[in-house]
Amino acid sequence: MAYETIKLDVANGIATLTLHRPDRMNAFTDRMAREMIAAFDETDANDDVRVVVVTGAGKAFCAGADLSGGGATFDYEQRRAAGRGEAEFDPEIERDGGGTVGLRIYESLKPVIAAINGHAVGVGATMTLPMDVRLAVEGAKMGFVFARRGIVPETLSSYFLPRLVGISAAMEWVTTGRVFHTEEACARGLVRSLHKPEELMPAAYALAREIVEHTSPVSVALARRMMLDMLDAEHPMEAHRLESRLMVMRGRSGDAKEGVTSFLEKRAPVYPDKVSRDLPQPFPWRKTPPFRE
Repeated sequence: MAYETIKLDVANGIATLTLHRPDRMNAFTDRMAREMIAAFDETDANDDVRVVVVTGAGKAFCAGADLSGGGATFDYEQRRAAGRGEAEFDPEIERDGGGTVGLRIYESLKPVIAAINGHAVGVGATMTLPMDVRLAVEGAKMGFVFARRGIVPETLSSYFLPRLVGISAAMEWVTTGRVFHTEEACARGLVRSLHKPEELMPAAYALAREIVEHTSPVSVALARRMMLDMLDAEHPMEAHRLESRLMVMRGRSGDAKEGVTSFLEKRAPVYPDKVSRDLPQPFPWRKTPPFRE
């Protein structure tokens, strides 16, 4: 697929997805949403991709939704009438575009690292929440500003944000809608580490290489899904059942043999299993619920 609002580059097991509207501070559009989803379809299908790093072109990560539509920016009925499709407007089936991206990131088979290279506000902040690790530059601005725009938090933020930083910090940020710096985000657990601009991508790639060089891709895909799905488990027994089933399945795999053998032989592992071929079935073990019941 030819991309207009993003760039996707793959090298040494790492896919770099760059939001690429630098003249608009990488403001989010419907096209960007579609292209990000397509990019994650591409990285999932490519066994050469082990990790996805998401960053922005220019000085911003993503300044939020593109507001060039003025006061009608968030009017879904007007947006449909202006060219989003011929189907009759039905508010019960209209979907938040950022949320569709967030769900696709959530379902990624590869770990996702956010390299927040500049301001990340609105959807620019919320799109990072389903990502697995967030690194940021010093002094950049973040904000969950939705209440100051007359709308509500989106892109799965009502699910992820309290789980990442606790309900108190989440409530403070979304109810005030204030903009804060990455130093506060780091202190409150939203961001893993802060870096000078020239050091951000090397730090993100160093973390990505740790995954590429030392871990089984199938094991990482399964571990990511396990952690995310157990966020809302009702009892530890759910985790025990799942872990037991997967330990039995993976214990007899070529990866398990290679992982132990390479450790004993004190050499780098060469894992034979492929995500495209060797994920235990059924996978995912939890079906995605329909948008509309």
